[in-house]
Amino acid sequence: MNFGEALPTFVITLREGVEAALVVGIVLACLKKSGQSYLSPWVFSGVGIGLIASAFIGVLFGWTIQILSSSNQPFAPVMELLLEAIFGVIAIVMLSWMLIWMTKQARFMKAEVEGAVSAVLTQTTHAGWGIFSLVLIAVLREGFETVLFIFAKFQQGIIPAIGALGGILSAAGIGALLFKWGVRINMRLFFKYMGVLLLLIVAGLVVSTLGLFDSAMATLSQTNRESAELCFYYERFTKIHSCILGPMVWNTSKLLPQEQFPGLLLSALFGYTDKLYFVQAIAYCIFLITVGGIYLQILDGRVFFSFKKTQAIK
Repeated sequence: MNFGEALPTFVITLREGVEAALVVGIVLACLKKSGQSYLSPWVFSGVGIGLIASAFIGVLFGWTIQILSSSNQPFAPVMELLLEAIFGVIAIVMLSWMLIWMTKQARFMKAEVEGAVSAVLTQTTHAGWGIFSLVLIAVLREGFETVLFIFAKFQQGIIPAIGALGGILSAAGIGALLFKWGVRINMRLFFKYMGVLLLLIVAGLVVSTLGLFDSAMATLSQTNRESAELCFYYERFTKIHSCILGPMVWNTSKLLPQEQFPGLLLSALFGYTDKLYFVQAIAYCIFLITVGGIYLQILDGRVFFSFKKTQAIK
């Protein structure tokens, strides 16, 4: 059992879970401040349903992949690999965007949530449902991103699920420390370092996702002669080659194999591979330069996107 697979899911769910916990805590504080704490059960219902819905999405994804893996159709293995690769692309886009967007919007989160709660509380007949929807969307959004990452990176398994559960519990603990016991935590510093770690994890996902596309094309090219030309790159004089990823950049399988510690841990956490190809290396660098550069510049106070700022409610 590779317990290193629990670390990436722990990091993802911890960061995403803390974001959701902040929303929940702000909503509960607003309800208490306005003297409408009787609506608190709607908040906890939103959290519970959001977690259940996220788990259901995970089960649905797993069920779909399992059907493809057990199918006798000739193109089923290709479809399985392509589906996993598509999950990877969606996870990369969503996690990257949320990393940048949340970093930029963090300072306005409290005002935005308070404004949304105040607007909901003006609806005397449907205030409970409004609070429920607000919390449900926040939890489901973070949960969906986590589920996508798990299935893009690991497809299935109990170890990633344990890591995700640990992240959720830790996020809930941080939320309780902040809002129930009033413990002061430097959340800016927390999100800063968690963001850097998340950036490296997603960069590794870029490498593994490209590997899935390469495997899918290689599998498809072997199904019939008409598809053989899909592998436009092929080295005749080497046993190890890629289909669409170009020449090999390094082969560290003897020095640092990814099936053994610490390569196993690096592979699970940062997408390390002992056989790296040219396209993967270029994509990894481009991702870090673009997304990483934007993230670090935002941390430095520079603006790349124009977000609508919400004024705090007096």
